[in-house]
Amino acid sequence: MQLQTTTTTKERQNIVKQIAVAFSQRAEKHDEDNSFPIENIHDLRQIGYHSLTVPKTYGGLGLSLSEWLPLQEIIAEFDGSTALSIGWHMGIISQLREREDWPKETLDQVFTDVVQNGALLNAAASEPETGSPTRGGKPTTLARKVETGWVITGRKSFTSMAPALDYFLVSATMEDGNVGNFLISRADKGVYIKETWNSISMRGTASHDLLLEDVLIPDAHFVETITPGNKSPAGWLLHIPACYLGIAQAAQNFAIEFASTYSPNSLPSPIKDLPNVQMKIGENEADLLQARHFLYSVAAKWDTSSKQKRQQLQPELGSVKYQVVNTANTVVDRAMRVVGAQSLFKQNPIQRYYRDVRAGLHNPPMDDGTLLLLASQAFHHSNS
Repeated sequence: MQLQTTTTTKERQNIVKQIAVAFSQRAEKHDEDNSFPIENIHDLRQIGYHSLTVPKTYGGLGLSLSEWLPLQEIIAEFDGSTALSIGWHMGIISQLREREDWPKETLDQVFTDVVQNGALLNAAASEPETGSPTRGGKPTTLARKVETGWVITGRKSFTSMAPALDYFLVSATMEDGNVGNFLISRADKGVYIKETWNSISMRGTASHDLLLEDVLIPDAHFVETITPGNKSPAGWLLHIPACYLGIAQAAQNFAIEFASTYSPNSLPSPIKDLPNVQMKIGENEADLLQARHFLYSVAAKWDTSSKQKRQQLQPELGSVKYQVVNTANTVVDRAMRVVGAQSLFKQNPIQRYYRDVRAGLHNPPMDDGTLLLLASQAFHHSNS
């Protein structure tokens, strides 16, 4: 089973679903052990999933946002941690394909390594001292220019998929005070992973700390100058709401199955026949439909917009994340109310969905930033 250029959209979704079924069987153990589902990543590599957003000229499929986000949702339905982890890689590669603003030799190296060797990439931007990079804090990680390239020293947190990454896109402050992104290979001397991840949610993402001790990299791996807190529109970040939408769907599926089979002796039939249960399931269906339409309509808008028009999409992109993630939390909560006290039992996956879906509230962009942006836009329009 391989995802190929000739594979139709439906066939791609079926292949990913067949692979992802096993993820749900492993999720409980990885959540319990606080371990990384490396076998899931291996399975995704086997079908070529990791290269779907790589340009066709390099051997990838060059899938658009509208084409790969539904696949992310499918994976999340079976294991949210795996979906969020691989989603960072897929999204960054997608952005690199769209922008093509890195040094060509570095871009060639990464795309080729992904396709031929299954290499994986993620950004390492968060730091204990600065918090979320979207807040505008300047990195305490330092980049020092030397004759043979750059020397990077610092510590990053929330490095999702750390055990499987081959490349780290690291933000660092340069001696002139500017901030840049630097590509660091796992094979570079002075690169270490400190296993610090012990969250109550998304435990399988293994979002450990990245330690960089005088890591020497070539000039070509200084890939771009950035502005901390820059709100430049990034369509690929829609992989975040897609992930939590998948988790919400998993909770809804569990609640439907439970209601269809659970029949206490106080009732003549399963609880699915109770009006209050049907109302909750119906409300969830309505919320899921609305969230899905919003997510994929904005994704399609991104795909069909010019680079110039994409610069105007930040309010909509932020709104999608805000609405879908908060809706996902509501859907999971409602599903737990259908299941009742049994939803708290560790052997039932719905308690994991409840913990995992909460993590979306802390992924970028943050709710308050989105709401302030929307308010500012509303006031501007009212005064114009």
